[in-house]
Amino acid sequence: MAKNLTPVWNKIAKHAMLPETTHDERARYNFLSNLNKHLAHVSHGTKTAYETRVEPQFEKEHGRKIQNREELKEAIEKDPHYQIWSSLRRSTMEMRQQAGRSLTLRQAKALRDKASALNKDKATLVLNPEVKVPDYLLAVDNHIMPGSYHTELLEGDVSPAANYDSGIFVTTAGLIGRYSDGGGKAITTWVRQNYPDFKPKRILDIGCGLGHNVLPIAKAFPDAEIIAIDTGAPMLRYGHARAMDLGYENVTFMQMDAAETIFEDASFDWVQSTMFLHETGGKSIYKIMDEVHRLLKPGGLTLHIEQPQYTDEMSEYEKFMRDWDALNNSEPYWSKMHDIDPAELMVKAGFDRDSFMQIGAKAENDLVEGGVNAEEPEDFGRSPIWNVFGAIKK
Repeated sequence: MAKNLTPVWNKIAKHAMLPETTHDERARYNFLSNLNKHLAHVSHGTKTAYETRVEPQFEKEHGRKIQNREELKEAIEKDPHYQIWSSLRRSTMEMRQQAGRSLTLRQAKALRDKASALNKDKATLVLNPEVKVPDYLLAVDNHIMPGSYHTELLEGDVSPAANYDSGIFVTTAGLIGRYSDGGGKAITTWVRQNYPDFKPKRILDIGCGLGHNVLPIAKAFPDAEIIAIDTGAPMLRYGHARAMDLGYENVTFMQMDAAETIFEDASFDWVQSTMFLHETGGKSIYKIMDEVHRLLKPGGLTLHIEQPQYTDEMSEYEKFMRDWDALNNSEPYWSKMHDIDPAELMVKAGFDRDSFMQIGAKAENDLVEGGVNAEEPEDFGRSPIWNVFGAIKK
């Protein structure tokens, strides 16, 4: 494989629920994946434009340096290089959704029927139509995906999850592995290396989506009871059917709001989330962390994979670039997650400050020999290099 190209779409792992694709549909995905990678390189020119044109012009006009992201945004949006890069990046997301929805919706009924057959009479799929999708999710089409994760176009629909599963390869440029589970693999490896005697009997994955990151945990701890929760019924139907086809029997998918679960106090050894908290709005993140603390047993572990947090040491330019998805990709709660001090978040929920931990994690990628290439450019949001924070409950 050429070093400067992303893995081709047909290298991703196939399972019964993955939508079927034509030659042209695969070609579109491959083009968009490579365009995303190319734009990660182009973004470095945006920094050059900022340093050589935008910032000097601002200082000339105002007699001082740019002081915050709001001023930076107003100044840089006038620059032609930024305009081209940003518009192309937004266009890749629109084209990715158009490509994914076109191939998914033409087979929506067939996918629904496959999921129904795989899920039939299985106690490990628990849907509850009384569960209300939170207002903060109803208010936005995440990743500009029409209808987001929860909208059902037909009874028993799974098309939002099928669209997400088939196209996440595009937005990550193939950097999170054949099953798009590089995050779940990374955190599982870290836990086993750092807590070799940790033998959780009960694990909760919150905001599981279609479950791609909980399955590596299920594989690593086959004797544990694992529960994965989400409010989106299409994601759960698809995720459960996908897990069934891949041979996972120890994960129960349940429709539930992570801020208001039905589980008893101190009933889990490990509570986990992967790229979920940045999609929670309002005060929900605080309610969710309160719930995490309530659910953990003494000595229990919680870990949350997220984007890097903003720090005083981080430049205003980097903060602005990391805000791009909030401003342009229908991720309005992304910035708030960046600004939160995770240690304060966890202390407020009841965790001891001295039990707080924060680590870096990089996706385990079995699509590329040797894993994620260290030379991959940082694109401020797409690269699978994450901040992981958590604590042990005392």
